[in-house]
Amino acid sequence: MTIYTGRGDEGLTDLRDMSRVSKTSARIEAYGVVDEANSVVGTARPSGYDDLDDWLAAIQNHLHIIQAEFSTPELDADDPQIRTEHIEQLEDWIDAADEQLDPLTAFILPGGGQTGATLHHARSVTRRAERRAVELANNEPINAEAIVYLNRLSDALFVFARLVNARDGVTESSPTY
Repeated sequence: MTIYTGRGDEGLTDLRDMSRVSKTSARIEAYGVVDEANSVVGTARPSGYDDLDDWLAAIQNHLHIIQAEFSTPELDADDPQIRTEHIEQLEDWIDAADEQLDPLTAFILPGGGQTGATLHHARSVTRRAERRAVELANNEPINAEAIVYLNRLSDALFVFARLVNARDGVTESSPTY
């Protein structure tokens, strides 16, 4: 199989059902930003921490599921889909990470060590993916659980960034006003 087909040379691309849409459609934008978030998450692995690497690997698979969902205009019951259990898994990971951290008492600036800063970057891209998913949902039916997942994922990535920075001994900075 060749990597290039030429089918997108005129600004159209195929959805999973082989229908053709503009590369500027809300559906393409939504799964494109999810792909970007997935790529940034991938740059945080390996983090040097087995538990976090396991969580991030699972998250990358979940994001791939969302990409498949968003590329499918009409989901069938047997199509890959984000479900409540994926969201609950994220919440469990957030709680486990948060238990290891000092309570947050002020806003913090994104950054820290390399992995912490990368996770903050992934968080901000995930927020954009969530906004694009909401925009898509305003115009076309999608699995609402995918939006909830993206919302929760940005929270998880924030906590994971804090966790890595704490483990690495990197002090969080607060903004000055």
